[in-house]
Amino acid sequence: MNQRAKKYFVVAGDPSGDIHGGKLISAIQNIEPDSSFVGHGGDLMKESGMRILRHTNDLAIMGFVEVVRHLPRLIKIMRETIEAISRLKPDRVILIDYPGFNLHLAKNIHRLGIPITYFILPQAWAWRKKRIESMKKFLDQSISIFPFEQTWYESQGLPTHYIGHPFVERDHIGESSKEYHHRHNLNDKYPILVLLPGSRQQEIKRHWPIFLKFVNILKTIIPNLQIVVGKAPNTTLSPIPNDFKIDNNARKAMMIGTAALVSSGTATLECAVENIPLIVCYKLSSFSWWLTRKMVNVKYASMVNLIGNEKIVPEYLQKA
Repeated sequence: MNQRAKKYFVVAGDPSGDIHGGKLISAIQNIEPDSSFVGHGGDLMKESGMRILRHTNDLAIMGFVEVVRHLPRLIKIMRETIEAISRLKPDRVILIDYPGFNLHLAKNIHRLGIPITYFILPQAWAWRKKRIESMKKFLDQSISIFPFEQTWYESQGLPTHYIGHPFVERDHIGESSKEYHHRHNLNDKYPILVLLPGSRQQEIKRHWPIFLKFVNILKTIIPNLQIVVGKAPNTTLSPIPNDFKIDNNARKAMMIGTAALVSSGTATLECAVENIPLIVCYKLSSFSWWLTRKMVNVKYASMVNLIGNEKIVPEYLQKA
């Protein structure tokens, strides 16, 4: 007798969550071909077969001030999400990263009795440690992608499964290095600097002028330097110098780069996996930075340094 096809409600709130969500959905479908998916996500989750209720463009907000500014819209989306889960009655809810929204959602839907899986856990070991109490109370399954997290979370009383980081699984880029150079009119004899200014428009707005200034200074030292920009989907860059090459697939750009300038985030880990030297930078609003300094209790910003527990790559934060 065939089992009933399962229905999953999945929530990812930013581009990195969309990447992981797309892979997760594909993996589940390999095991459960008849399963269906609905929820919030981006283009990659849609390509994997999920019906999108809210796109990550509506949800990807970074920084305390920015969240407050968009709070009415986020509250509206929260209400829509609770109503949709109540109506659809999925077999399981899967929350991917995005803790400011997803932990509140878990609290609000716990009463429905639907199992809740949290994939890519909040970094409670770095800040807002009190979140662990909500996680213990409202989550049925916790899945970690960092090696040190399982020990830390379980020491706090939260059973945790460690599965490794999805970025360790290399994606096939579909073209050789020679083909890539030809497509972008790049000279393989000259160095290539990859710019990764962020996956959210508000990040790019702050980082892009800094990146351009950095490139102008660097070109006075390395005149034949070539620039490739890994551009996130649904974002805009302005101005774009004529000699900059734009690639909508940042992972491809990393694979051919000599070095990279990266806004702090998951892209730092991607560069590390591709063994490309990198410099990390990040800039928040002044108030968000002040709050971050007060609340965060770790020495580093990039996951590369946090995982290594030492300064492996240089970090330049809030300075321009």
